[in-house]
Amino acid sequence: MLNFIPSIDRYIFRLVIVPMLGIFALAASLLLLDKMLRLFDFVAVEGGPIGVVFKMLGALIPEYASLAIPLGLLLGILLAFRKLATSSELDTMRAVGLSYWRLLRVPYAITLVLVAVNIALVFYIQPVSRYYYEQMEYDLRSGALGASIKVGEFTTLADRMALRIEESEDDGQRLMGIFARVANDQDQILSISAREGSFLATSDSPDTIILRLTEGTIVQDTGSETPRVLSFSRHDLPIDLPAIEEFRARGDETREYILPELLRIGWNQDRSEEVRDASQATFNYRLVEVVMMLLLPLLAVALAIPPKRSTSALGVFVAIVMVVSYHKVNQYGEDIAALGRVDPILALWGPFAVFAALIIWMYHRTAYVPGGQALGALETVFSKLSKRIGKLFKRRRRATPGMTDDAQAVPAQ
Repeated sequence: MLNFIPSIDRYIFRLVIVPMLGIFALAASLLLLDKMLRLFDFVAVEGGPIGVVFKMLGALIPEYASLAIPLGLLLGILLAFRKLATSSELDTMRAVGLSYWRLLRVPYAITLVLVAVNIALVFYIQPVSRYYYEQMEYDLRSGALGASIKVGEFTTLADRMALRIEESEDDGQRLMGIFARVANDQDQILSISAREGSFLATSDSPDTIILRLTEGTIVQDTGSETPRVLSFSRHDLPIDLPAIEEFRARGDETREYILPELLRIGWNQDRSEEVRDASQATFNYRLVEVVMMLLLPLLAVALAIPPKRSTSALGVFVAIVMVVSYHKVNQYGEDIAALGRVDPILALWGPFAVFAALIIWMYHRTAYVPGGQALGALETVFSKLSKRIGKLFKRRRRATPGMTDDAQAVPAQ
């Protein structure tokens, strides 16, 4: 028996870890892909480098991981126990005296590890990475990432120059079809056109760059009837970069505070009531999201076991709905608590108590009530609805010309 128990643990571990990692990767990938499409559009509109998209996605990984980890944990355990139940292995294990608590030993060990990971994510890593994301977005909008000059459009620089570039090659290293209209120190207007050019940095002043032009002309408007026209094979045009304000310091938003900052600010009487409410709401929101993970193994077992002689996957659907709904309820509770309308304890721990009581009841009914089903009523309704939909499709199929069972049974002549 001593050799049998560790093999059970290894077996359950394999059953849980494979779908858990797969669902975690799938959920995180879907969230990142959805955000990637929006970021590509945003960067293209702002004219920034493509590489910044992947840097911004990297800064969002901790935020999406904190959402994907609970979902992967829940569905990993649920699918593992569902496989045990549908293959009758769970009945065998129960018959030899293994309780649900004994079978949940490995899932709870995995849960504790993921809880520690999620605490590090939501209280320390995610606030800092979110700030870096906001900083990169600000730099992109302000032009600090090379997004000031857009191809095919007129761009005004320092209120003294209008610049247009027709084409860009080699990732901006080679510019084609350049036109510039510049006002010099004598208030004279210079119209410059060139076949190609490139930007060069200067060592003298970091606020000035050189646009080196080749094979073009300069038309100088001197105020007389005949402008002065000059041709050049190479001409260096200095461009003053616009002043860019520094990005704000971290902490202007409560979601950018790490755990020690939330504790220090949320209960500091020297701070305003609005700041304290927002900090306390954020702290309690992160805490209930992490604590709920301790109840996910119980919820997974309660939803994993279908009725006898049934392979219904209704529990998987209900599990996803419950996790997403709880997350949205917490987000709403954080918002109203941050506004000071409701106490953070009531707004966030109230829904937690309701969900916890529901999960414990569902688990108790599954584990300790003979023949008990946490979703017994829903399973009955779902089964009847599935049968009615199946009959409806059969009737439509028979009513469709050429699709009757008699017509299909007639052999070809």
